[in-house]
Amino acid sequence: MKSILILLSLFLLCVPVLHAQTVEQDDVIRVETDVTNLPFTVTDKQRRFVTTVRAEDVRVLEDGVPQTVSTFQQETDRPLAIAFLIDVSRSQEFTLPDEKAAARAFIEKVINSSKDLVSIVPFTGLAYLEQELTRDMLGVYRVLQRVEVAVPAYLGAGRPLTGIPTGPGLLAPPEEGTTAIWDAVALTSTNVLAKAPGLRRRAIILLTDGIDTASRLMQKEAINRTLAAEAVIYAIGIGSKRDGVDRGALRDLAERTGGRAFFPDKKLDLNAVFAEIESELRTQYLIAYSSTNKNRDGAYRKITIEITNPELRKQKLEIRHRPGYYAKAATDKTDEDGS
Repeated sequence: MKSILILLSLFLLCVPVLHAQTVEQDDVIRVETDVTNLPFTVTDKQRRFVTTVRAEDVRVLEDGVPQTVSTFQQETDRPLAIAFLIDVSRSQEFTLPDEKAAARAFIEKVINSSKDLVSIVPFTGLAYLEQELTRDMLGVYRVLQRVEVAVPAYLGAGRPLTGIPTGPGLLAPPEEGTTAIWDAVALTSTNVLAKAPGLRRRAIILLTDGIDTASRLMQKEAINRTLAAEAVIYAIGIGSKRDGVDRGALRDLAERTGGRAFFPDKKLDLNAVFAEIESELRTQYLIAYSSTNKNRDGAYRKITIEITNPELRKQKLEIRHRPGYYAKAATDKTDEDGS
């Protein structure tokens, strides 16, 4: 009996040590400045997810230079940070109730309130932070329920997201009744998702018709800020019968961040779209590598993942991932107030 008590005491003493080592390793990965974490998905010609790819089947190139992969794993349970970016301009008047219902169903099914984070950002000419990133899903449901179309003006309680310079010689903030998609994407990436803590998948789920009428920023800047936040965009194109949907703009926005664009119709309704997004978020691989380019110059670096396995190459698989990142500049500092 005495021997058993001694062994039990030794075990209990070891448990905190093991836990501390786990936390320390996670911190090292999270703060290591030259480690690039790259989630990616693989699909076949029928757009089915492929889950049998191995590390030796692919190689990673950065600006054309092969990289040594330190981590390769299939992931199904990495924490999420999801920002629902919802167009509430007049063009969404008849579709918004269905959008809200589908978004709620997605949250109920996919989001794990013990670790995942959700934010709600409606937008017209300005983007409003109605719900900052939170694990409180009941609070998210209440906020989502209150989101309404801005007719004639937006009446929510959220604060406008800022970060676009104003003043003499610069464009003034948009007027009511306009739609500034690129501004909303850029500000949500910078002010919301970039501040999500820890190693997690960051994504914007954008519901809009893709018709931008008032952005002060270019679409390219919205894409660059999304990449800088290590986020992807899933764009869901929904518009009025009169104005339609700018499919090209939404497809470009999503694909250039490593995401996808969806255009619901009778064959693919909103719930089916959210089911596909769920499958993609939960059926990914993760590659991590330390770049051979050690210059901290803030420059853009293009990433390519190639299939090297001859048998897999014959299958013409599609690999989707964010196409690059911006190297951390040597002068970059984290603001004390998080701004």
